[in-house]
Amino acid sequence: MDLRTKYDQAIQVAKSLHMEGSAQEKEGKLYFIGTVKSEDEKNRIWNALKTVGDWKTDIVADIKVVAPPPAPSKTYTVQPGDTLSKIAKANLGNASDYVKIFEANRDQLSDPDKIKPGQILRIPQ
Repeated sequence: MDLRTKYDQAIQVAKSLHMEGSAQEKEGKLYFIGTVKSEDEKNRIWNALKTVGDWKTDIVADIKVVAPPPAPSKTYTVQPGDTLSKIAKANLGNASDYVKIFEANRDQLSDPDKIKPGQILRIPQ
């Protein structure tokens, strides 16, 4: 039995998780190389590989976790007369979401009522 057939369950798990990579048989080993989106996905593939008793002698695996790119960051420059509520209403659609803007800018804001014209605030997505 070839190794791809022997480890078909693990290959199917990797496919179902949309692993970017391949499982190639060469020199008597199955090289399982690719990337997934989370540690959980990586562990699920490893668990499937380990269901075969002699996996340690058959498998050479390099499965990496690649996090999705962060959402693009939006900023807003505070204008005279602005409040976090006003900025939240204009940018997030709800004035009560001012808390989200405050939390995203904790590094420069200690009080949601104390913003200054010219400050550049991060607007969460």
